[in-house]
Amino acid sequence: MNLSILYRGPLASCNYDCPYCPFAKRHDPPELLRADRSALARFTDWVTATDDIRLSVLFTPWGEGLTRSWYRDAMVRLSHLAHVDRVAIQTNLAARPDWLAEADPATVALWATYHPGQVTRERFLARCERLRELGVRFSVGVVGLPEHLAEARALRAALPDGVYLWVNAAEGHRYDADQEAAWTALDPHFGYSVRPHLSLGRPCHAGETAVSVDGAGTVRRCHFVAAPIGNLYDGSWRAALTPRACPNAVCDCHIGYVHLKPLGLREVFAGGVLERIPAGWPERPR
Repeated sequence: MNLSILYRGPLASCNYDCPYCPFAKRHDPPELLRADRSALARFTDWVTATDDIRLSVLFTPWGEGLTRSWYRDAMVRLSHLAHVDRVAIQTNLAARPDWLAEADPATVALWATYHPGQVTRERFLARCERLRELGVRFSVGVVGLPEHLAEARALRAALPDGVYLWVNAAEGHRYDADQEAAWTALDPHFGYSVRPHLSLGRPCHAGETAVSVDGAGTVRRCHFVAAPIGNLYDGSWRAALTPRACPNAVCDCHIGYVHLKPLGLREVFAGGVLERIPAGWPERPR
């Protein structure tokens, strides 16, 4: 049995203040940070003890996790477990990556986002180069806002071909044919992000071989379906895993629609679903 877990604890603070993000420059009070640290420790202990199945973990914090030592420590610990195939996290790369020298590079990976206006391109590229020196798998992406296009082009030109650059369609922004073509020239898979996917009644891996888990251990099929299907810590999640159809009208976020069976994206990103790296990369699609 193979199970992918998207974990999101109480943490909601971030050191960046991107105007398009509701969690920009949010500061969590000390009691919430303690609760987040405790919840992550409990989850890490559960992963360590649950060695009868193959597990993969993607941390998807609302805020920035790697500025917190407990996320770095958890990733190092989980990367060395024989029954964990992948441990990855969504991050802005603000934290120095040297801690990854203690992780197993065959297991750990990063899904990194470049935020123009929050960090210089040179500083971000230096972080990427350090990841390459450490042998850590990572993808890099940007939000496809018109004002970010020039920076995204410069970033793509500076990155080695072996680093996949993804583009997320900006929420609420409509792309005409020329704009879509411009972003697709940077990310050949931008077409999946640029328009919502009809999902109601369509089969999905979520709730079958991929689940969402919060800090209390509540298990849901994905981040975008609120109904619980069990709890991680009482074992009820095991009987709850079953093929399911999506109850939502549309799915417009990569961490959701990558699991929609009709799209076949598990095959497109085979071996790199959690860190968002297409199969066969660095050979860039033509």
